[in-house]
Amino acid sequence: MDLELAGKVAVVTGASKGIGLSIVRALQSEGALVVAGARSTKNLEDLAGVTPVAVDLSTPEGPAQLIARAVELHGKLDVLVNNVGAVRLRLEGFMGTSDEEFAWGMNMNFFSALRAMRAAIKQMLTQASGSIVSVASVNAFFQPDAGTIDYGAAKAALVNLSKSLSQEFGPRGIRVNCVSPGPVVTDLWFGEGGVADTVAKATGSDANSARDKVVASIGGFATGRFTTPEEVAALVVMLASGRIANVTGSEFVIDGGLIKTT
Repeated sequence: MDLELAGKVAVVTGASKGIGLSIVRALQSEGALVVAGARSTKNLEDLAGVTPVAVDLSTPEGPAQLIARAVELHGKLDVLVNNVGAVRLRLEGFMGTSDEEFAWGMNMNFFSALRAMRAAIKQMLTQASGSIVSVASVNAFFQPDAGTIDYGAAKAALVNLSKSLSQEFGPRGIRVNCVSPGPVVTDLWFGEGGVADTVAKATGSDANSARDKVVASIGGFATGRFTTPEEVAALVVMLASGRIANVTGSEFVIDGGLIKTT
């Protein structure tokens, strides 16, 4: 199926690894011109049709600088994918999570996306068209727990904001949707300092056992496995496509059947 993305200009935040890098590659394979923003651009240097931009998206000015670079290069902006984000496990729960830690979680997972959307929408309004897809998380609504309390709150805010923007700007040709993954095969779960590593150190177990225990505690996967970054990217790119141009204000879950409720 032709997703009608050839020649479209797409910005991806948090683009250098994991889900973000998979999204960049998926857009590239569809012929899109990708402007990929991240602190490190090492993994983006040799991708045809991809312009790496080294930028700190956690700063107030970073997201707008990335959008401006895309417009400077290509004269338009068709797609924004908000992927940048981060989580730190809060093993001491709510009472052990400071205002500063909540502020960090909100800045990384909500304000970075808000600022990118503000800059992108300004450009998209001049074109009367555009598609925004934000990578949220099932933590926004599914069994919120103390370990990810600030991350979940920030992702819930992102989903709510996206719904609001879809209503405000839908009549002006701009679509806004979210993809909410469950656990994905990325450094967040599998890397040093990730969920498995952190829980293992706190409980005196190995990373594989800790990971299995955490997954079991939240209900397990119907498919029996973690989602891959490529699977998340495929869903993101489909939503970015004009092939489903009447989809807006929606949140699509990809979690291997983790969520059991309807």
